[in-house]
Amino acid sequence: MQFFVTCPKGIEDLLFSELESLGAESLKQTVGGIACSGELSLAYRVVLHSRLANRLLIPLAKAEISQADDLYHAANEIPWRDHFKATHSFAVDFTGTNRSINNTQFGALRVKDAIVDYWRDAGFERPSIDKLNPDYRLNVRLHRGEATISLDFVGGSLHQRGYRQEQGVAPLKENLAAALLLRMDWPRIAKEGGSLIDPMCGSGTFLTEGALMAADIPPGVFREYWPFENWLGHDAAQWQLLHEKAQEQFQDGLEKELPPILGFDKHPPVLRSANNNIVRAQLRDKVKVAHNSLAQLRCEEQWPQGIIITNPPYGERLGEVEALKGTYLQMAKITKAFFTGWTLGVFTGNPELSQHMRMRSSKRNKFYNGAIPCELQQYKLLAADDATLREGEATHERPKIYKMTDGAQMVANRLRKNRKALKSWLKQANTDCYRLYDADMPEYAAAVDWYAGAIHLQEYAAPKTVNANAAKIRFNEIVAAVCDVFEVEPEDIAMKRRERNKGDKQYERFDLTRTPDQVVREGKAKLWVNLHQYLDTGLFLDHRPLRLRIAQETTGKRFLNLFSYTATASVHAALSGAEKTVSVDMSKTYLAWAQRNFDLNHIGESRHHLIHSDCFKYLEQCREGFDVIMLDPPSFSNSKKMEGVLDVQRDHVALIKRCMDILLPSGTLYFSNNLRTFKLDRESLERYDIEDISAQTIDQDFARNTKIHQCFKIKKFA
Repeated sequence: MQFFVTCPKGIEDLLFSELESLGAESLKQTVGGIACSGELSLAYRVVLHSRLANRLLIPLAKAEISQADDLYHAANEIPWRDHFKATHSFAVDFTGTNRSINNTQFGALRVKDAIVDYWRDAGFERPSIDKLNPDYRLNVRLHRGEATISLDFVGGSLHQRGYRQEQGVAPLKENLAAALLLRMDWPRIAKEGGSLIDPMCGSGTFLTEGALMAADIPPGVFREYWPFENWLGHDAAQWQLLHEKAQEQFQDGLEKELPPILGFDKHPPVLRSANNNIVRAQLRDKVKVAHNSLAQLRCEEQWPQGIIITNPPYGERLGEVEALKGTYLQMAKITKAFFTGWTLGVFTGNPELSQHMRMRSSKRNKFYNGAIPCELQQYKLLAADDATLREGEATHERPKIYKMTDGAQMVANRLRKNRKALKSWLKQANTDCYRLYDADMPEYAAAVDWYAGAIHLQEYAAPKTVNANAAKIRFNEIVAAVCDVFEVEPEDIAMKRRERNKGDKQYERFDLTRTPDQVVREGKAKLWVNLHQYLDTGLFLDHRPLRLRIAQETTGKRFLNLFSYTATASVHAALSGAEKTVSVDMSKTYLAWAQRNFDLNHIGESRHHLIHSDCFKYLEQCREGFDVIMLDPPSFSNSKKMEGVLDVQRDHVALIKRCMDILLPSGTLYFSNNLRTFKLDRESLERYDIEDISAQTIDQDFARNTKIHQCFKIKKFA
């Protein structure tokens, strides 16, 4: 028998190989399909096992068409009684035109008339037409003056497996998703135990198709209705045998243990659809989906290296395209930062958007998603030391002011040295944000911090004795070094100038046009940071060891967080099972930020309270006791929200004494500040057991600057 198997444009070579593996012979590749031959059993194997085919057509007649009557005669001469009965309904799909048939509806009508007349001339009643659910569907293609009339063996597209009954706004067809996975060599990776992740999974098509491949489950087993069972050429016994074997293969696949297959999306409705589709495919135990934004994507230790594949939105209007540029850049930053060794596949109908990822693709494959030309762009996520840029990318758009001078090269060398020194520590640190440089070379006075793939650069104000122009040149050299080491452009760096704060200046806003937030990870906690809009980011990195210590010591206890800022220590305490937390700050901005941190970590308000108050007033009025207190005041503040002026050197004794009044007998007060000239008045506090734990609260990323803060553990004598 002769067959023609159609597929989306761009995957013909993949379909060729698939049909060959299924036993097809005399294969010939054309645009949008493969012509081949084989026994009837080949057709049954294709409809059960093909992951790539759209339609399986059995050609019944071919004819040269110069006028409409030629089409009529070609259709009328086919022995239709060999294929179906007059009592069956049928429909005709027609594609193509020529001079005499310039309308597809007219072409379909001439074929219908010919078939109806065939049955009438044979003495039967005319068969009925059913465009929606016919017993038989015929396919007629008119191309270059030749019409091919075929039986559509399945009566519809094979991409419609049957498990996906719910979908998002722009769903990807199942066979196209399978083709993309094949282009990324997913079957081999799955056999080797590699993972599959879709960070914007929508209705979960990549995930489900990937699981079917990994489990070797035939995609046709989900269909419940096969129109060819009404076809007079159908071999019921042979079909039953092959169908039962496919069902056995399905059950065997469900018993297999698969590698991690995971999907994430920030839209709960489409996640529900994805989960329902996965359940219908009986893959609930093999595919997991979760509510997560792209910014929250992190690689877990239990996920072996594999592939990340996604079909991000690519916009149709100018405003949408502009908004999506940041999404593509964020995807690049997140995957480069946390998925070293993986392969990223981005399927897009707007390849220009992928330029904003600032990565060099290792492969590009052209596809069609319907009529839309698309590309699958693959990226090897190399370690930063091994990564290479597209030719000229490092300097193509960089302003000349940021050129790589000898000084910039020195800073770049130091950054690379520091990063290498921190490599082993980071594997154990359980965080994705840390300090990489802190005025290591005094003439280059700045701090460089890494926040989950984003870079935060703070310039320390130069002394008045330093020439302003010289200071500017040195800062530009730091920027050039950061761009060179991290393969970014200056506009990707959050740059700030740090000076002595006065009053409300600590709340001053900076660049309001930039993306405001991203999520970072520290221990069990997920935390919001803002790199562009405030002087501080919402997370004091140097206090990481103290926060983790508090997490260990507050299980089942009552925790008070004074001058709480964004309440990150309270988040740690709550996640560790604190009986109660109270976070006090006089900034509504930071308390709102703290609430977002609570929400991000699903921390309820019944036992964890945020209080808007001056800490002095709160301490005066407080009448409850706490097991652990964190006291971390600013060095100096004359905010209008306070009745007086806070000077930590002058006021620390009064603050500590009042905290000790409400500290439970076996409790602990942690007192910290970042005033470099600070001297603890031990004489005034001699009735307390005081231990300087500053060295214990300095992590390896701050080991070059041990004076970043002072920290004391204070207890009552037994």
